[in-house]
Amino acid sequence: MNIQVLAFGIAKDILGQQLLPLEVSENTSVLLLKELLVRDYPEFAKLAGFSIAVNNEYRQDDYLLSEADEIAIIPPVSGG
Repeated sequence: MNIQVLAFGIAKDILGQQLLPLEVSENTSVLLLKELLVRDYPEFAKLAGFSIAVNNEYRQDDYLLSEADEIAIIPPVSGG
């Protein structure tokens, strides 16, 4: 299935674009998406962590993605 992943902050810098189209298999979980991103973009492994939001809600690693989902990479946020 085809999905679109939105990226913000450092995630956008790592990808080199804000919208990343990806071809993934059916029953792709958030965890598998994270693993694919780290594999294809090793800079993600250097982050303290990043989250995935689906349809404007943070999702756990076992959440299954669908083609109609709005998916976003949420990088770690520092404050001060």
